[in-house]
Amino acid sequence: MSVNEIMDMLKGILYTTGVFNFQWNIVIMWAIGLLFVWLAVAKKYEPLLLLPIGFGIFLVNFPLVPLMGHKPDGAPELLQVFYHYGLEWEVIPCVIFLGLGAMTDFGPLIANPKTLLVGAGAQLGVFITFTGTVLAGFTLKEAASVGIIGGADGPTTIYLTQHLAPQLLGANALAAYSYMAMVPLIQPPLVRLMTNSKERRIRMRQLRVVSKQEKILFPLVTCGIIALLVPSVMPLMGMFMLGNLMKECGVVARLTETAQGALMNIVTIFLGISVGATMHADKFLSWKPLFIFGLGLVDFAVCTIGGVLTVKIMNLFLKEKINPIIGAAGVSAVPMAARVAQMEGLRYDKTNHLLMHAVGPNLAGVIGSAAAAGMFIAMFD
Repeated sequence: MSVNEIMDMLKGILYTTGVFNFQWNIVIMWAIGLLFVWLAVAKKYEPLLLLPIGFGIFLVNFPLVPLMGHKPDGAPELLQVFYHYGLEWEVIPCVIFLGLGAMTDFGPLIANPKTLLVGAGAQLGVFITFTGTVLAGFTLKEAASVGIIGGADGPTTIYLTQHLAPQLLGANALAAYSYMAMVPLIQPPLVRLMTNSKERRIRMRQLRVVSKQEKILFPLVTCGIIALLVPSVMPLMGMFMLGNLMKECGVVARLTETAQGALMNIVTIFLGISVGATMHADKFLSWKPLFIFGLGLVDFAVCTIGGVLTVKIMNLFLKEKINPIIGAAGVSAVPMAARVAQMEGLRYDKTNHLLMHAVGPNLAGVIGSAAAAGMFIAMFD
């Protein structure tokens, strides 16, 4: 073999390495991915999601890695398989809702059904952001998928975006899960801004005990109502209510345990790394995804304010007042938003426990954001 042939062979090997194909914009994505890993590990912000998302971002932003493309024979590469069958086919969001339902106790919502209004009011930001996003030049479908971010419901955001604007899936999912993780940072200042000291000290009467029969009937009745009014969102809500029925009926303990534990953990891994894998520098580092990420914060803030304002308006007509702190839990970041409401209540009165009262609006927010998504699908799909 001649020297020239050896040099050509070495050049050919060099051309197949990431070093030769390096681009500086991927360094920014490495930093973003490692930031999410740091938030998960050091700050413990939603680590079950932010850790695989951050690692997925880091992983796919190396040149020539065979993860999110297709092989020469047309077969999808590893993470492309997860993305295609899990997210494009909308399997993962629905399975996550099954697990969430199996972990959910609707007792506080059943005991105080007025909190359904709080969950509805907390969707204010969804529609305000939708309007603003249209004015910013997005299409109606894109604006709808961005607006739903404010509901702080990751699976619903993924489900709606995949229906209406799949090209925005990575940016929308990243924004939704990021702001879900930062609920303890974002919501307390907004609650203090929207309420006074007297309102924050309102005590609420202990909720009544909800019977087992009521808990079994609730998912059946709710599922029927949603199927009649918003059928397009039934893949999500049907699985959510099935998981809850499995939990409350008490006769399928093995299935419930699997849905709560092993199955939920498996799909969470696939969800996180699949979402992260969509965030390649060539797609993310443009004005539209960055604008979405910034707009998501405004969206989430307005939804929080909408929940608090809804409680304040309700208090004008109620003899037995509701503490407006729990209005912030009207977003569907379950159970983080309810825990934040509990901590804020204790800040002003060490004996004022609001957790169970806040769970009602929190679960109502899940239903409300799903209903809003269903409405958008009916309008634009």
